[in-house]
Amino acid sequence: MSFEPPVAIRAAYKDWRWSVASEWADIATTWRLENGDGATHYLKLGRLSRSPNARDECDRMRWARQRLPVPEVLDCGTDGTVDWFLTMGLDGCDATAHHLREQPPQLVAALARGLAAFHAAAPVDTCPFEFTNTTAIAHVHRRAEQGLIDPDKDLHAQHQHLTVDTAIEQLELLAPADADLVVCHGDYCLPNILLDEAGHVTGYVDLGELGIADPWWDIAVGSWSVTWNLGPGWEDLFISTYGTTPDPRRIAFYRLLYDLAS
Repeated sequence: MSFEPPVAIRAAYKDWRWSVASEWADIATTWRLENGDGATHYLKLGRLSRSPNARDECDRMRWARQRLPVPEVLDCGTDGTVDWFLTMGLDGCDATAHHLREQPPQLVAALARGLAAFHAAAPVDTCPFEFTNTTAIAHVHRRAEQGLIDPDKDLHAQHQHLTVDTAIEQLELLAPADADLVVCHGDYCLPNILLDEAGHVTGYVDLGELGIADPWWDIAVGSWSVTWNLGPGWEDLFISTYGTTPDPRRIAFYRLLYDLAS
């Protein structure tokens, strides 16, 4: 089921062409709005009960906009059940549709450099959002208590043997004792990264989980994402191009956290 745009937004853009850009059934819908002059806007709607919700993402995007190439927020609101925000479109093509998919080494390296640039540009000392390990594990416990974790739907194949309880036990055992903190994207996957024709990262979207965290929160997920989209064998190139060496324990922790946290 697609979430329908607010009446006022639909009326204000009645002469624009509307299409569904992406959809997560009963969770969130993103509409693409295009006019005859080539302008593109995006309207994202999501359930207020979801974490992160659209208002969370709107707040993070407005903070990040001062420091990073992320969409400009034009408007936002809620009806008490569904939150929404409207943004300008960004230049570039998302990495799942970019022509460099036919040249995986170049695409993987570009994505890794884009992540390093993200971590370098966003200042930790002024970021009001955080997802450090203590916060993250408490968040997972709340989701479990509310019955929001479905092992059949939420866990990737390597975690499918786990129940919710054993997954949380493993998460707590794997949790690193220390971390070098940066501002993380929170969902650094190919659909959320935009590149120009030459393969340079031009923008970042889907920022609902942006916050201060261990850089491995992004590195572990980003290096996992390239295997989902490009096939096995690209993780080491992603990690080395980012500028570090594999850390199996942190990778295991943050990939399990990714499955349990949203």
